[in-house]
Amino acid sequence: MKLQLTAAVFAAAAGVLFAGAAAAEPVMAKLQTSQGTARLVAGGAVFECVGDVCAARTPSSDTATVRGCKDLARLVGPITSFGPASKPLADDKLASCNSSAKK
Repeated sequence: MKLQLTAAVFAAAAGVLFAGAAAAEPVMAKLQTSQGTARLVAGGAVFECVGDVCAARTPSSDTATVRGCKDLARLVGPITSFGPASKPLADDKLASCNSSAKK
């Protein structure tokens, strides 16, 4: 009985973990200048860029942070907006991000 209960609890916990990971909102970046088409790794995620927009469809826990923004800015230059649609970086954090932008 204990083994069945333990297995059921483990299965439920695994389901919650995987459902949370699958539900991660994409991280979007609006760039100051167009990059053409590119695939870049920044903030622990792969960003697919087309023109002046980059998106990480499967972000890590670091992707939507100032650190993740700085990683991307080092590769693409200044960023005008960054983060998931529900919680973009605030202006002061975006300014900090752009301090790392490539020249």
